[in-house]
Amino acid sequence: MKTVGYAAKNQGSELTEFSFERRDLRNNDVEIEILYCGVCHSDLHAVRNDWGGSDYPLVPGHEIVGKVMSVGSDVKKYKQGDTVAVGCMVDSCKSCDQCDNDEEQFCREGMVGTYAGKDRISGEMTQGGYSKDVVVREEFVLSVPENLDLSRVAPLLCAGITTYSPLHKWGVKKGSRVGVIGLGGLGHMAVKNAVAMGASVTVIGRSESKKDDAVKLGAQHYLVSSNDDEMKDSQSAFDVIIDTVPVKHDLSIYTPLLDIDGALIIVGQVGPVEELNTVPLLMGRRQVAGSLIGGIAETQQMLDFCGENNVLPECEMINIDEINTAYERMEKSDVRYRFVIDMASLSA
Repeated sequence: MKTVGYAAKNQGSELTEFSFERRDLRNNDVEIEILYCGVCHSDLHAVRNDWGGSDYPLVPGHEIVGKVMSVGSDVKKYKQGDTVAVGCMVDSCKSCDQCDNDEEQFCREGMVGTYAGKDRISGEMTQGGYSKDVVVREEFVLSVPENLDLSRVAPLLCAGITTYSPLHKWGVKKGSRVGVIGLGGLGHMAVKNAVAMGASVTVIGRSESKKDDAVKLGAQHYLVSSNDDEMKDSQSAFDVIIDTVPVKHDLSIYTPLLDIDGALIIVGQVGPVEELNTVPLLMGRRQVAGSLIGGIAETQQMLDFCGENNVLPECEMINIDEINTAYERMEKSDVRYRFVIDMASLSA
């Protein structure tokens, strides 16, 4: 079926309008009219092929909110008119141990990304949510709580689950002491999720420039990492630290902040970090780990949690023809805190 979106036609090119084909509905498929699509920093990396492996034309977007238009004959969970969402993946083998454990993001055969992935049946490249509509396997479609503002839900499908999952996996609860390194798109969602879980939350920044923002988002404390005295006074102060920094950096200044058995979880940087000093790890049974989004069941759990606690990202709405300017601003960290595209601005 024909549709339209915005695509990068080649590496480094600006996004422009692009007509393309979506697959015809399979028996277990859901066709979704896209109402809003979040803009993730991963979109920019994919468009510019920063991580390698991008093919073109490429339609980005893996934070999708919309309405069901039609369903395949075997679909049981959704019907026309339902409000739904789609996150970072649209398929997996659904038969390996990881899929059986509701962690499709770690599928042994590889998850299928919402864009720049390979359709498991046709072999065609998947195209993302900067478009009018999308066709997705039923098992990878999510329900959106009725009380949430739809215009702000989309970033939950990436930034929301990326920060919720490690907080959930590492057992954050009322009274837990959580540090959040960085206060961008990921960091501000880590703060909101941790606060809603009842944790005592400290934002860790290089300067005091984001202190007021951190407090407005719900953080109880702010720690300046360039202040040696503050850092020394904060040793062994945290059970969990969520590291959202998206570039190469030194982890060794943060590991002493963990208490015994504490964990620093990387969710930002994809690639190398500075050489790690293992002494704080050995002397406190501390750990450094990584976390990648979450499975479908956990993502639904996150959406329900956000509905129950009215957790939503801070968003700036844009039209689709403003996407290239949004990318430029995103590179300069000039957004508080996520861009969302109103897909009604895309011509039919």
